[in-house]
Amino acid sequence: MAASNKDIANRLRQEIWNTGNLAIADQICAEEAVFYQNDPLTPDLGRGPSALKKIVTKYRTAFPDTHITIEDIVAEGDRVAIRWIGRGTNKGNLGRISPTGKAVTVTGIDIVRISDGKVHENWTNWDKLGMLQQLGVQQVAAAGA
Repeated sequence: MAASNKDIANRLRQEIWNTGNLAIADQICAEEAVFYQNDPLTPDLGRGPSALKKIVTKYRTAFPDTHITIEDIVAEGDRVAIRWIGRGTNKGNLGRISPTGKAVTVTGIDIVRISDGKVHENWTNWDKLGMLQQLGVQQVAAAGA
């Protein structure tokens, strides 16, 4: 089970983000899947595959060359922990933030709960402030992007 859960989590964090293939969300997400972003840049976008598609679309629109590299992936029972690095160039709008043309590198960690071969919950913490600083827009963050 741990190996297949790692494969599902890899598809969630790396494959869908690197390819932009949103159909992956339909394959790996439960209809009631919840994505806890802990992120003022990403409001609650609903549940299930459609929520994941909206999150990926939002950031791939802002960073069309998004590339995620998984540094560590560990599975225990129904949980998978992923430590990742994301890179991209800001060429599109991100909420109220206009394109800057600047490249960013951010780190993040996901904890994913997988049951019956589907993602049911995903908690993500990543370096939002570091990204905003690299974009030169940290003042927007203080004002509530």
